[in-house]
Amino acid sequence: MSIIRKTASYVYTLDSQPLRNGYVEYDDADGTIVSVGTCGPEEEVEAGALVPGFVNAHCHIELSHLHKKFRKGTGMAGFIDQINELRDWAGRDVKAELTRQWMDKMWEDGVSAMADISNDDSSFEVKRSHPIYTRTFLEVFGSEPEMCEGVMNDVAGLQALADAAGIDAAPTPHSCYTMSPQLLSASAGKGLESGYLSYHSQESQEEEDLLMSGSGAMYENRKRSGMSTPPVTGESSLKYFLDRLADVKPAPYQEHILLVHNVCLGQDDINAVKAVMHNPFFAICPLSNIFIHNALPPIALMRENKLDIAIGTDSLSSNDDLDMMKEIVCLHTNFPEVPMVELFTWASLNGARFLGKENMLGTLTPGKRPGVVLVTGLDADGNVTEESKSKRLI
Repeated sequence: MSIIRKTASYVYTLDSQPLRNGYVEYDDADGTIVSVGTCGPEEEVEAGALVPGFVNAHCHIELSHLHKKFRKGTGMAGFIDQINELRDWAGRDVKAELTRQWMDKMWEDGVSAMADISNDDSSFEVKRSHPIYTRTFLEVFGSEPEMCEGVMNDVAGLQALADAAGIDAAPTPHSCYTMSPQLLSASAGKGLESGYLSYHSQESQEEEDLLMSGSGAMYENRKRSGMSTPPVTGESSLKYFLDRLADVKPAPYQEHILLVHNVCLGQDDINAVKAVMHNPFFAICPLSNIFIHNALPPIALMRENKLDIAIGTDSLSSNDDLDMMKEIVCLHTNFPEVPMVELFTWASLNGARFLGKENMLGTLTPGKRPGVVLVTGLDADGNVTEESKSKRLI
């Protein structure tokens, strides 16, 4: 065993209070944390912070071929039009190679695990052999009720390919606005069977208008395309999702359910979730939300309700990078009242908890192998800045 000792101005173990002028010792062979503590008065300390490896709680790595191809600020309806136009320009080999390149970059930047969305199998071989642990959500779409059986048969075939590749994967619904009620329930049921479900929830006001009043840009987009729209309920899109869950399984839900984006989340929605879900997690993707419609989730409300927040990058169709550090900087810039220890908890521990990997990831605890990441470019108070970078040490 070769023990490496790294020091930093701050050590965020995330299983106890942050340490000032601390150290982390780990086994250089496999990254197992050996000890953590405060440096002696004579020990030289490196500037920066040591944190556990990040968990990217929401990504679409197979869309890496769409980097820099989308216009910003189009709203969700315009973004969907661009996805439909551009998503199939690249062949399988190109998609697989770009998947590898961007996963390698994420690893070097400190990502240890990822909750990823897949619509095909182009990323499976890369995931199978990559050091980043991935749970893959096999996302389904289909606006017409008669499509449900065929779509579910297709995703069962994709599930078989994931199983053959040896990666953790299961079907999951996309969102209220791309699915018939029947397909939303059927795919959610499969996700619940696996114990894990991811769902794009309340990403835009256009989505809410669609369900609340059958109006707005997304409604008009669907009608122009000749697509059926979900029923107008007069309630939020999140409450509609809860109704579809209840259609296949009665509450309460012990499964790990990830609600992604949450830009339009309100107190009534939070109350409804808490009433039926025992393990809800709320993924936020701030740079993607700004990219598409220049909006951010209600962080103050989410903190007030003590929600389990995790951070994702979304895809390179709606983000210029897959850099978790940039997401953290964005959040600190817009919500400076959130302590750094809380932001790092969102970026590491909570994502690990959603994935059920907190026994190995998420904290700098002796015996775990979370990865050790050095964050540089801090200000005099230890906060991240626009110059902050993250670098994997092990």
